This record gives sequence, C-alpha cells and structure tokens, in this order.
Amino acid sequence: MPPRHQLVLKNVSIPGGRVCDVTIGEGHVAHAGSALPAVDMIDCTGLIVLPAAVDIHVHMRGGTQSAKEDWKSGTMSALAGGVTVVVDQPNTVPPLTTPEHFLERVAEARAHACCRYAINSAVTPDTPLEAMWAAGAIAFGETFCAPSSYGEALNEPALSSALDRIGRLGALATIHAEEVAPGTDMDLLTHDTLRSAAGELRAIRNVARCNIAGSRLHLCHASTADAVCTAPGSVEVTPHHLFLSREQFGREDTHAKVNPPLRSEHARKNLWSHWNQIDIIASDHAPHTRSEKQTEFERAPSGIPGVETMVPLLLASVLKHTISLTDLVKKTTITPSALIGIPPAGFSPGDRADFAIYPKEISRIDPDTLHSKCSWTPFAGHEAVFPRIVIVDGRIAYNAGDFVSCAPLWIPGKGYQQNP
Repeated sequence: MPPRHQLVLKNVSIPGGRVCDVTIGEGHVAHAGSALPAVDMIDCTGLIVLPAAVDIHVHMRGGTQSAKEDWKSGTMSALAGGVTVVVDQPNTVPPLTTPEHFLERVAEARAHACCRYAINSAVTPDTPLEAMWAAGAIAFGETFCAPSSYGEALNEPALSSALDRIGRLGALATIHAEEVAPGTDMDLLTHDTLRSAAGELRAIRNVARCNIAGSRLHLCHASTADAVCTAPGSVEVTPHHLFLSREQFGREDTHAKVNPPLRSEHARKNLWSHWNQIDIIASDHAPHTRSEKQTEFERAPSGIPGVETMVPLLLASVLKHTISLTDLVKKTTITPSALIGIPPAGFSPGDRADFAIYPKEISRIDPDTLHSKCSWTPFAGHEAVFPRIVIVDGRIAYNAGDFVSCAPLWIPGKGYQQNP
C-alpha cells in the first residue's frame, strides 16, 4: 500500500488562482495537486489558506514579568492570530547579555511555548557576542540607539564595535532607531515630539555611518515613510503604525503610548503610500498590564500587544482590496523567513507545513476574545479576519477557538554549537 500522509488540505485556492489539494507529510508539503492518501482531511472550499506568519519582533515577557505575558499566553495569542513562528527580543528582565541567561530563556520557552520560537541576543558593550552566537541567538538586537523599555542605548563607538563583531560572525543586527530629546513626557503629542520622526531619521543615518564593517542591518518598527525610505537594510513596519495615529486617542491615553510613538494621521497615511517599500510587517508585541497602563502618562510604560491582531488586520485590508494577498504573504511569511534563515511555509513540495485557514468574513476585534494576559488592545473595534484553523508542523494546533496540540520547537541561529 502507498504511504499514508498526515493531512490533506482539499480545494485550496493558492494565491495566483490555482486550486489544488495540498498533501502534508512529516511536517512538510509532500505534494500539491490531486490528494494523496492521508490520515486526515480538511475541506478548504470557500476559505482562505495562507502559509502561517513569522513574527520577527515580539516581547514574550515571562519570568518576573509573567503578569504582563508569558510564553504560553503569548504563543497562544500568536497561534490564534495565524502566527506559528515568533522571534523574542532580548530586553527581558534580566536582559539576555550572557549565554547563561540566554539558555535559561530558551529553556523557559521550551517548557511553555505553543509554537516555534527563536530568540535574539542583546547588544551591550559587555555582551560576549561571539558566545551568544554560539549559544544559538538567531540575530542581535533590538540594538538600541536610544533608551526604551528595559533597553540600554549604545553610544557611537560601542555601536561601531558591535556592528563590526556582528558582521564578522555573518549575523544580522536589528536596530531600534530613535533619539530622545529632554523634556517631560506628558501626553501623546509630547511623546511624539520627544521621540520625533526627525530624530528617528537622524538615528537611522547615524547607524548607517557607524556600520563601517558593512554588517547586515534590519530596521525595526519604522514609523514614517522617510524612515522606510532611508533604512540602510531591510525594514519592518508594525500594524500599529499603519492602522493607528495619535489623533485616534485621547491626548493622555497611555494605551497608545509606544516607542517609536504613534505619529499624526497625515504621517500614518503617508506610511501606507510607501507600502511597496516595506519589507516586513512585524507586531512588536509588547504587552503591559491594565494597571501599569492606567497611571499618569509620564510613568506609564511604552508598548502595546499585537501578535494576535497583526495578520487579521492585514487580511481585512486584503478583503477590502487595499493590499494584495500576495503582498501579505510576502511581508509576513516569505521575507521574514528568509531574513532569519529558516525554510518558508508554503504550498510547494518541501515547504514547511505551517498554515492558517481563514473565513472570507470580516469581523470586529473584541478584546475579550483575545488571548494575551494583558487583556486589552488598542485595536478594539477595528475590522479583522481571524483564522479558524492553524496548522503547525503538519498538525492542527488551533481549531475554532480550541488549542489542540502544543509543538514548541526552538529555532537556533546559524552559529549554534551544541556545547558552546
């Protein structure tokens, strides 16, 4: 008898127009065409089937910050939003500045995560970058050009030295480009002024100037069209900078406080006009509790949750014909996978069998239905399309609100050595 595979997705409409059956075996696509014998089958007639997303910028908290989020709740949020790979940032408590702290973070994720994960190394003057690469860091950064939540800024000599060492490793440096002017952070307008768009642009140019070694650079969360156009490497933009502006909130609404800040409505629309120049959409998922946010503006932490709403917001834009399905897949799956050096999810034989299956129905975002521990979202009421089924490694992980299986899998970087 012919071998039986894990799963067949029947009647899949592949972006571009072809309809076929996708047969999955051993965590990869085995065949795209007529179905091969398999144990299970999902009829995808009338549904949207996408290669699952890779979110290269999340803060999963955990440890002493578990009241905000932990690996279980954060990766459940990811799955429920059609994301099956997350890349955790190193400005944790404590920060990931030593191999010991890094491997403790890997172990914490392995014990609790519900999807695939990779972890970045911090970049500080004292971080042993070579040892972090050997320990399995997927990339370096966010590398901070200005202080942010739990992040230490580098001066120019330290940044140049770090980029030289990262370049020698053949690794990727991810950059948080901001300037912070002196002043009292009293409201959203002041926050925008103190962390200005002009300052972001100067920081980007400064990073390019410091990159004497020509290391691979990736600009995190560009907040304006000018930042996108000036990026000295690949560039990501968040859904909150695409869909939200400071005018949409009350002046002192801390739920909209984030770094870089939400810009003006004019700047938001201008950012959309440069959609084709954006390489990657990433959430910068950075949850804080309601009580932390519900304090005076100056004391409130910056950051908002977003891993669960990222793809649903974009897919609603596809159904409204604002962007193309091909672009959505490219910016949330193909390009992020290539950037961190992992096989892409997709429909061709050999592709990673991670998929999300969506209805062709737009709904409204309800904070009470989301899975982040922080239990709020700045996108409440926005139009979105959430997945019904999410598949990880060829197996159903999420089905109509139920988490069916847990498949934590650490993705180490290219420099990983088993016993660094």
